[in-house]
Amino acid sequence: MKFISWNVNGLRACVQKGFLDYFHEADADIFCIQESKLQEGQIELELPGYFQYWNYAKKKGYSGTAVFAKQEPLRVLYGIGEEEHDQEGRVVTLEYENFYFVTVYTPNSQSELARLDYRMRWEEAFLGWLKKLEQEKPVVFCGDLNVAHKEIDLKNPKTNRKNAGFTDEERNKFTEMLNSGFIDTFRYFHPDQEGIYSWWSYRFHAREKNAGWRIDYFCVSEALKERLQDAKIHTEVTGSDHCPVELDIEL
Repeated sequence: MKFISWNVNGLRACVQKGFLDYFHEADADIFCIQESKLQEGQIELELPGYFQYWNYAKKKGYSGTAVFAKQEPLRVLYGIGEEEHDQEGRVVTLEYENFYFVTVYTPNSQSELARLDYRMRWEEAFLGWLKKLEQEKPVVFCGDLNVAHKEIDLKNPKTNRKNAGFTDEERNKFTEMLNSGFIDTFRYFHPDQEGIYSWWSYRFHAREKNAGWRIDYFCVSEALKERLQDAKIHTEVTGSDHCPVELDIEL
């Protein structure tokens, strides 16, 4: 199966920049997006052959996730079942016979780390959600996790040490998640690969200079390790300040 995840940073804008061309070309079994920045009824996407599942933020023009799947799931869950964390449309979970598929848009800690305390609560709650699902069947989860895990995962680690997305606290939470039984699939296949990123600031010609961060991920339960086939980051695809990431897996 082929899975694609893409933070589109505003779907309506991304559609104007070739989203549908890439969507059809990718021909993924499951294609999910983060940061749709939509309310219900603000876009009509014609995606023949796909079931569509949307989670919208209460706040207009903010956050939001969606999953487009060729195979209808057994059930769909929106959010993680905790009111504090379910106001911003950040999680969609699809249940299939042999696995759960989850897409997530992790909260950004923001400038001056204004939201770091909230982010830490979110991390605990989201990991709890994943482990709860995992009690039933293995989990594939993906999305913009808003953290570069190691120095290899961003161009300028020294100058970003205490900035949102590269704080010790956020990185430690990612480590904790891996230690709890998940695999970062890109690093599984490319443990030492440098210079491959999934997000670049719109400022300072960052993408031209490849001054980026790897903050978009596919992670899977350890139980799925032998089924992994490949993990890719499509740096050639434009249309957002993020690029799509891919997982190929036998399920």
